Amino acid sequence: MSKEINKKSSKKKDSKFIKKVKQHMYKWHRVIGLITIVPLLFWTLSGLMHPFMAHFFKPEIAHEKLEQQVIDKNQLQLSIQEVLEKNSINDFKNFRIVSFNNTTFYQVKMIPGDLLYFDASTAKKLENGDQKYAEWLSRYFLDDQKSPVKKSEVVTEFTSQYKYVNRYLPVYKVTFSRSDAMEVYVETSSGKLATYNPTSRQAFIWFFDTFHNWSFIDAITNNSIRIITMIFLLSIIGFSALSGIVIYGLLWKQFKKTDQLQPKKGLRKYHRQIGIWVSLFTLTFAFSGAYHATTKWAPYTLSQMVYEPTFSTKEIPFRNNNLNLDWNRFQNIGIISLNDSTYYRCQLVEAETKKFKRPKADPNSKWNKKDEPKSEVVYINAVTNKIAPNLDFDYAEFLAYYFTGGAPREACCEMIESNDDEPQPSLENVKLLESKILTDFESREYGFVNKRLPVIKLAYDTPEKTTYFIETSTSRLAAVVKNSDKVEGYSFAILHKFLFMDWAGKNIRDLTMVLAALAILMVSILGFILFLKK
Repeated sequence: MSKEINKKSSKKKDSKFIKKVKQHMYKWHRVIGLITIVPLLFWTLSGLMHPFMAHFFKPEIAHEKLEQQVIDKNQLQLSIQEVLEKNSINDFKNFRIVSFNNTTFYQVKMIPGDLLYFDASTAKKLENGDQKYAEWLSRYFLDDQKSPVKKSEVVTEFTSQYKYVNRYLPVYKVTFSRSDAMEVYVETSSGKLATYNPTSRQAFIWFFDTFHNWSFIDAITNNSIRIITMIFLLSIIGFSALSGIVIYGLLWKQFKKTDQLQPKKGLRKYHRQIGIWVSLFTLTFAFSGAYHATTKWAPYTLSQMVYEPTFSTKEIPFRNNNLNLDWNRFQNIGIISLNDSTYYRCQLVEAETKKFKRPKADPNSKWNKKDEPKSEVVYINAVTNKIAPNLDFDYAEFLAYYFTGGAPREACCEMIESNDDEPQPSLENVKLLESKILTDFESREYGFVNKRLPVIKLAYDTPEKTTYFIETSTSRLAAVVKNSDKVEGYSFAILHKFLFMDWAGKNIRDLTMVLAALAILMVSILGFILFLKK
């Protein structure tokens, strides 16, 4: 008898607790909604700007890359050694050939990191050569030879207008005096376009950075506080969506009875109906956004991941303009150190443009649909003048080993230490699962956001299945991708950028994303109006 009484009393307590929770459910939902109304407005409005700008205000530029031309051997009257000796330069980091303003120059990277330019025919130094080359590149990319240059400056760190997504550092920022106030960012060490921002894009970047990335918090405090604040508010938004699901999903029968006694009309009705439909999108946006924010703790350090040993002019006996190669295909040259030997790294046009069909099973194959000329890389020993076959892959493996701390670093080549708690895994005795050259971006692992091409992909059998992408032309680490990075990348691409709608095309995908964000915005505004009325 006492057991039955205890059971009844416990049921009464449970029912009272459940009733109390139900009574306060609306109150909790309203409070949570009020806390997040402002950040939700910030995120939805700025998020809407992204596809809107991409479709209606996307800036265009005449040339997105510098076309590589075959360099005539007659343009190199002097070798790099002769040029360096004539200018009393004993040590340097690297060199390559650049042509602009109807002149061919040796671009020499000095020990401090500055770039000097010497005429390949006379050895004469070009004063302010790097700035002149940056301005020439900017005009080439814009196809604008008339507009005056308003300002030219070197950017050595990422800014509110030049975000880390652009990857290249250092770069020149060249501002033109024209109606769109165009700003062009170029990397002179490679001759590549980093980005370009007319007035419309400058305003968009500021708006998106301020209201979507919340950069204004950085001005007040620091990056960690910004990330913590964003994750906290995104979590509350997620709880708001969950509470809506609980009210109108799990406890729908009870609230339905209440509505039958006192039907809800107008704004309240629409708020409930739209809210239950968009709660899933709210959860996906909030979860993927918070998950993505957790990857922003450590500063971006890839720009410092470069191997730059010092070369002595006397230690390179063989003249580069007497190299044993097909000069009819010669495009450029650099110098590298590998296994205690020095090599000229020569870039040539492929002897024949081979015709390949893109395999159906591999839509990201390195072969383009068009028969575009491909580059061939040849390594020639600087002492013996003999070609070393397949050395590009060996050099890429050495660089991966070097960037993980496996190879001793010279004083000139120290890299900024990562702030991550977990050290980079050593690649010593680790099996290489895959190695291939990428000449196109792969959306899954190595997308357009990584900027650098061509790169060599090296996938290792580490616990995290770490993959390294090496740009051998600049001896740089272009990207590191682990399993955890892939999971976060898929989360952000699918749940935040609606990659699952790619089958319908970019326009439909962006339209779906815009409609989802608008629906979330509408539900929030309706809820806020209801609160004000009550």
